[in-house]
Amino acid sequence: MIRLRRWRMLVVAGLSFGLLSAAQNAPSRQTKETAVRVALRRPLPMMKGDRLNVTVLEVTYAPGAASSPHSHPCPVIGYVVSGAVRMQVKGEPEAVYKAGDSFFEPANGVHLISANASSTEPAKVIAYFLCDHETELSVAPIDPTGGSQ
Repeated sequence: MIRLRRWRMLVVAGLSFGLLSAAQNAPSRQTKETAVRVALRRPLPMMKGDRLNVTVLEVTYAPGAASSPHSHPCPVIGYVVSGAVRMQVKGEPEAVYKAGDSFFEPANGVHLISANASSTEPAKVIAYFLCDHETELSVAPIDPTGGSQ
């Protein structure tokens, strides 16, 4: 049963990254060579394989825009399509991710900073939520010290 769950998780993760590749490269020009790079590799927490659900969101930040502190009940994989974003999950340093960068947010991490790094250019992120239960994808507002408000 555990092997079947892991297999399902791998299939869902593979499909997610396939969608990411398609979104990033469409429309594409044919080339003589194909380059492949690992954008992100991260172990996932134990999840119920028979209830896995993936949701893919496109998030566009206007110049200078930011989200209020929030949390995601499921692990999130992000890929910056254009522009640059500033991100910080409680307990980790603030980071700036540029177009082509990927990042990971653990389930229930307090997302302290989620903002466009530019005050003049928009930024776009593709966010993959991998859940094993029915839930809202974002929970806000969050007290930056870790509790719900």
